[in-house]
Amino acid sequence: MTRPRSKRGALVIAALPVIVFALVAIVGPVLVPYDSIGTRTGDRLRPPGAVLEDGSVALLGTDQVGRDLLAQVLQGARISLSVAAGTVLIAGLAGLAIGVVAGYRGGVFDAVAMRAADVQLGFPAILLAILIAAVLGPSVANVIITLSLARWVTYARVARASTLATKQREFVEAARAVGASGARIMLRHVAPATLTPLVVIATVEVGLVIISEASLSFLGLGTPPDQPSWGLIVSNGRAYLNNAWWISTMPGIALSIVVVTVGMFGDRVRDLFDPRAELA
Repeated sequence: MTRPRSKRGALVIAALPVIVFALVAIVGPVLVPYDSIGTRTGDRLRPPGAVLEDGSVALLGTDQVGRDLLAQVLQGARISLSVAAGTVLIAGLAGLAIGVVAGYRGGVFDAVAMRAADVQLGFPAILLAILIAAVLGPSVANVIITLSLARWVTYARVARASTLATKQREFVEAARAVGASGARIMLRHVAPATLTPLVVIATVEVGLVIISEASLSFLGLGTPPDQPSWGLIVSNGRAYLNNAWWISTMPGIALSIVVVTVGMFGDRVRDLFDPRAELA
């Protein structure tokens, strides 16, 4: 009994920074509003802790047009959270549906879906995302669509593997024996059995999605200039690294902390739900 309790305690501890990130992303932009079009040339390139012309303090400094960097970082946290949640939800549901149908039905659909997944896995996900983003154009919605198209494969393969193991179990055979339709069996019995490994995959994918979104924005293919992503802020500060290092450094630090903490949370979730960990 001690090992499951210790795992739950570790999971709670790992979840605290993730919860703080979510709260900051939701509440932060309300407390420190961001003006996407306002410029204050007299306050441009002020270092962290500088007092601005209106008497306020720029805790993280200002950028090249005088915008408060703290407000941009908080707004970027909201965008990162929105993209991560939207991508995991859309890619997860699409992968779940494709994987369950392919694993349960088999046949032509299974062969076509898995060969398409194999072909997509032959390309680096970020290169595929760059190609799709270049076609769709920069916007938060397009970033979510792009990353969903690039990352559904992992969910589909895991869901298919779980379905192949689940469809032979006794409760599925019993449902089939009493005349339940294939759609009802997949929806009521097979799909719920695949949710645990998909939840584990989703927690790991959140950090990867945040990095992918930052990479696209850094290249100018992610969010538009009036919606500052962490990657976009880092990109904007490249030309000022010598005299205004904080423009790129502050969002870079925020990005690193969030990705590391989300990764640690994903590891704890995996340890809790992985039955092989009990044998270690």
